[in-house]
Amino acid sequence: MPDKHLSSQFDSELSSVSARVMELGGLVESQIRQAVYALSEFSAEIANQVLATEIKVNAMEVDIDRELSSIIARRQPTARDLRLLIAISKATANLERVGDEAEKIARMVRSIINSGAPRSLPSLELRVAADMASALLRKALDAFARLDTTAALVILKEDDLIDREFDGFVRKLITYMMEDPRMISPSLDLLFLAKAVERIGDHAKNIAELIIYIVKGADVRHAPMAEIELVVK
Repeated sequence: MPDKHLSSQFDSELSSVSARVMELGGLVESQIRQAVYALSEFSAEIANQVLATEIKVNAMEVDIDRELSSIIARRQPTARDLRLLIAISKATANLERVGDEAEKIARMVRSIINSGAPRSLPSLELRVAADMASALLRKALDAFARLDTTAALVILKEDDLIDREFDGFVRKLITYMMEDPRMISPSLDLLFLAKAVERIGDHAKNIAELIIYIVKGADVRHAPMAEIELVVK
């Protein structure tokens, strides 16, 4: 009976910290949406809101880490429970870094606005890529909540699409800079924005890899896709 009680408490603690991670994920998602909107509308006001949200994201990361440390110290979990807690810690770190990328986008948007760069630059393609990255993060969080390895595998494959968008966008920016040297500075700003978007996709991919680690006990980082598919089956 006491064991059942302790197990019930532990499950409750796991549910609580998992819910906090989902809350952090939702906050970071909103950051991305605001950052993309700031770029779309060239809005310094919205960019400033993204920067303000980053303070809350950082505080949540610290709180979740403190809670995880407390659970591990008191419960001394093993096997899958320990993998879950380790993965939650790493997922939290990835979400905080997504917030950092959203912050970079917001700061760069302010820089572009202050420089008076023309709006004819190809920011539309960048917004498309940003929407793809945001959707991928949303899928990763949903799969993490359900510990769905099949969905995680799909996410790993979709990240390649964002990488291809990034490569195409870079080629277009190079063309702009070659045709008009005056476009070099604002184009470099957009290049940094594109890299931030690509990194958001990478963090979504990292979360998907953590799902496979929790469920299958296999570290698939840097593994070829064929090998990951075998692990998930």
